[in-house]
Amino acid sequence: MSDNGHETNGNASKKRKQIRVWCDGCYDMVHFGHANQIRQAKAMGDYLIVGVHTDEEIRQNKGPPVFNQEERYKMVKGIKWVDEVAEGAPYVTSLETLDKHNCDFCVHGDDITTTADGTDTYHIVKANGRYKECKRTEGVSTTNLVGRMLLMTKEHFDHGQPISSLDPKALETTRSDSDARSPYTGVSHFLPSSQKIVQFADGQDPKPGDKIVYVAGAFDLFHVGLLDFLEQAKKLGDYLIVGLHTDDDVNRYKGSNYPIMNLHERVLSVLACKYVNQVIIGAPYKVTKEVIDQFKVNAVAHGTTRITADVDGTDPYEIPKKLNIFHTVESGNPLTTADIVQRIIRHKLEFETRNKKKEIKELAVLDYLNKTKESGEEKADTNPELATV
Repeated sequence: MSDNGHETNGNASKKRKQIRVWCDGCYDMVHFGHANQIRQAKAMGDYLIVGVHTDEEIRQNKGPPVFNQEERYKMVKGIKWVDEVAEGAPYVTSLETLDKHNCDFCVHGDDITTTADGTDTYHIVKANGRYKECKRTEGVSTTNLVGRMLLMTKEHFDHGQPISSLDPKALETTRSDSDARSPYTGVSHFLPSSQKIVQFADGQDPKPGDKIVYVAGAFDLFHVGLLDFLEQAKKLGDYLIVGLHTDDDVNRYKGSNYPIMNLHERVLSVLACKYVNQVIIGAPYKVTKEVIDQFKVNAVAHGTTRITADVDGTDPYEIPKKLNIFHTVESGNPLTTADIVQRIIRHKLEFETRNKKKEIKELAVLDYLNKTKESGEEKADTNPELATV
């Protein structure tokens, strides 16, 4: 009994132990598939530490990374579910790594990752019961995006075509889950859902008195240059809204096979950024008075890149400029999406070799899984309950 007459429950007063979760990877060309793995891992605990491998380790075990390690560290730090980044994490996850960071267990997707010699990179933590699986995001991978650039494909564009009208057989051939042939080399079409958008979105409206900032663009192949721009734009106010242009609009002002990622893929990639509060899907290219009024925008920002005129030849930022709410934001990072594509093109042969190696390894894994299924065995490490987080 306490002094004030209320019974004190010793157990209730004890603070619940914080569950610390570890996940790791290359996180090259960070996209919504990476973000979804990280989101699911965070949902399994309270504090998430993400280990990112060095360039040397990736090149040795997988092939050349598109982004260097400093860029990859920064991109992962920009994902809103990440509490801490462990730089230079070993390629094979060990118990020592988990213990060093006081993590209870490691989380990875339901695909198999191996070293250069074919060793499962998670075999140690699996054998010691400190491994959990989350569901891998179908329809996207770094190698898949590299393939889009090398093949100059436009099949991934979203033209407002309803999912129900897409040929199921065509979709089956381009899936990138573990049941499809050559998942890392086929160019797939991501199928969006309202549930996935809700999972990525904060769902928080601006608070009374918040200064609302609006930016618009393609935000294709979400990279550190875009991350730095959004960080600076957010400093103009309290609540950041990003308008994402349609694939047809982006292709009009960028040409070639841009955007590399379609509208719905770009939506999730931007929503995963910790600086972003809300996304307008398929925003008009011209920043209209209706957009400004509807979303109560106080500031409109654009980077230092050239602004392409609208189809009628007018300045798409004419109205916010007249209202004196337009700002040019210097991100301090000159990297553009075109620069990334040029990296891929310059190292075309290296990336083609990398993709081929991935295909051979994946086919070997699929063969192993098929033989396992035929023998009536189950994957010992898969937890169906966790796979649906």
